Amino acid sequence: MGKSAGDDGRKIVATNRKARHEYHILDTWEAGLVLKGPEVKSLRQGKVSFQDSFARIEGGEVWLYSLHISPYEQANRENVDPTRTRKLLLRNSEIRKLIGSVEEKGLTLVPLDIHFRRGYAKLTLALARGKNLHDKREKLKQQTQRREAERAIRAYR
Repeated sequence: MGKSAGDDGRKIVATNRKARHEYHILDTWEAGLVLKGPEVKSLRQGKVSFQDSFARIEGGEVWLYSLHISPYEQANRENVDPTRTRKLLLRNSEIRKLIGSVEEKGLTLVPLDIHFRRGYAKLTLALARGKNLHDKREKLKQQTQRREAERAIRAYR
């Protein structure tokens, strides 16, 4: 039997729900995360916050800023700063492609989700362009119209 769509070995820990509302997603990459032991344990418990987190390319490496991973309670001494800068692991060809794209005006790197694949913590990184206020309003209007149409169809049956 073949694999189903959701059977790719991913266990999603947390998603950045605001990212798809605030940005137009142009492209995505899966990157490994360099973490300490207690951070991995805390991630497995889902204690992570994407608030204001972003990625930046410095010195040919990709770094993730202000991702908050709560300290693991059972590891008091080994815990590190919850919002420390973390290195992302990508192939050199992917980093070169990102460097060219990020230099373009208005594009940024935002994390979409954190998941585990075969026991390794991975982050879905997106190349995105910020949405304007009228884009957000337009999307909300379309969602409302779609919802009302579905409601009318259900009421008609």
